[in-house]
Amino acid sequence: MSTIAQITANKANAQKSTGPRTDEGKCRSSRNNFRHGFTGAFSVLPGENQSDFDHLLESLRVEHNPSTPTESLLVESLAQHYWLKQRAVRLLSACEESNEKQIALYLRYQTTNDRAFHKSLDQLLKLRGDKRKVEIGFESQRRRKADERRRQATERRREERHNWALLLNEAKVDGQRLQNLKLAPLGYSVAPSMERIIAAERPA
Repeated sequence: MSTIAQITANKANAQKSTGPRTDEGKCRSSRNNFRHGFTGAFSVLPGENQSDFDHLLESLRVEHNPSTPTESLLVESLAQHYWLKQRAVRLLSACEESNEKQIALYLRYQTTNDRAFHKSLDQLLKLRGDKRKVEIGFESQRRRKADERRRQATERRREERHNWALLLNEAKVDGQRLQNLKLAPLGYSVAPSMERIIAAERPA
């Protein structure tokens, strides 16, 4: 059992310990408990190839062509979870059969990241689908408006043709009446409307 003097000395020593001071020391200290890189912030391990991960991420970007920040984050998530799943597969293949604890751990990380990959993919596809539905809705609305404008324009042209046809028929009737008047005997009663037409044709 620790004495009061020992406890006091331990506290004093703890106050003097400030941990690593340089950036290199802090970095080394932060990785003291680092074993497999499945937890915490994602990173490519020193024994892995950063360019391979970059190529994977770029390939997924080309395939999915993210157009929003959310889509970009989901594509990055796809790359990271796939990378971690492959890491678990490699560690699992290198693990000794007798080390059941490690085998179970790597199997769990393989399954976890495989599920996370498909979850991110489902979210990305659902987001794309929802956005496409909105775009289709807008496009359908634009088509309906364009169809309505064309229908109204067609109706206006039909009314104009009808009005011009009526005017033409009236002109033909008036012309026929005027022709009949020229052939009518003297003293023939002329309607007031026809008198105006005859008056309009007389030279001033």
